Amino acid sequence: MTLLSLDDVRVSVQVRGESRVVLRGLTFSLAEGESLAMVGESGSGKSMTARAIGRLLPDGAQVSGSIQFEGRDVTNLKGAALRGYRTNDIAMIFQDPRVQMNPVRTIGDFLTEGPIANSGLKRSAAEQLVLSLLDDVGIHDGRRRLKQYPHELSGGLLQRVMIASALAGEPRLLLADEPTTALDVSTQSEVMAILNELRHKRNMAMLFITHDLELA
Repeated sequence: MTLLSLDDVRVSVQVRGESRVVLRGLTFSLAEGESLAMVGESGSGKSMTARAIGRLLPDGAQVSGSIQFEGRDVTNLKGAALRGYRTNDIAMIFQDPRVQMNPVRTIGDFLTEGPIANSGLKRSAAEQLVLSLLDDVGIHDGRRRLKQYPHELSGGLLQRVMIASALAGEPRLLLADEPTTALDVSTQSEVMAILNELRHKRNMAMLFITHDLELA
C-alpha cells in the first residue's frame, strides 16, 4: 500500500526578499514498510524535501504539486489534523542529536516530554514507555541513562536516544536526515542495523537521506 507520494513537487523560499526555487519536479512514492534512500551532495535539497514532507519549511516558503500521506493532502492539513500528522504519522531524526536536546535537562526529561504532552501519560507511565523504547534501540541500562545529561553520553548513544524519542508516537514514516554523518564508521553500522531492525519490526517506512552512496 502506498503510504507517501510526491508528484511534481516544487518548493521556493525567500532569499534576500526574492523567491528562489530550491526543489523542482520531485516525484516519488514510498510504500508501507519500505525504505528509500535519497542521495545527493550538500545543498541539493535533500533536507528541504524532508522538511516539505513534515510541513517544517521556513516562513515564506511556497509549495506546489502534490504531497499525499495515505491519500491526505499534507499541504492542506491544519490545526489538530496537522499536529496529529506530525505526532503520530511521521517522525524525524537529524544529523546532530545534541542540537535537538536542551543541555541543562536530563535525558529522561527529553524523552518523557512528548508522551506526557501528546498522549497525556503520567510521568511514571511515560518513563515505563521510554525505558521500553531505549531497550528497543539497544540501551539496556535505561534507568541510569534517564538521569544523565546529554554531555554525559557519546554521539552514538545520543543518536539512539533520538531514535527512541522518534518512535514514541509509533510513526508510520521515519524521516532520517543524515542520522549517521557525525558518527564513526563502526557506530554508523550499529545505528543502521538498529534502524533496519526497527523498520522491519514495526513495518515502518523510512526515507533515509545521505550524501554517502556506499552507506545508502
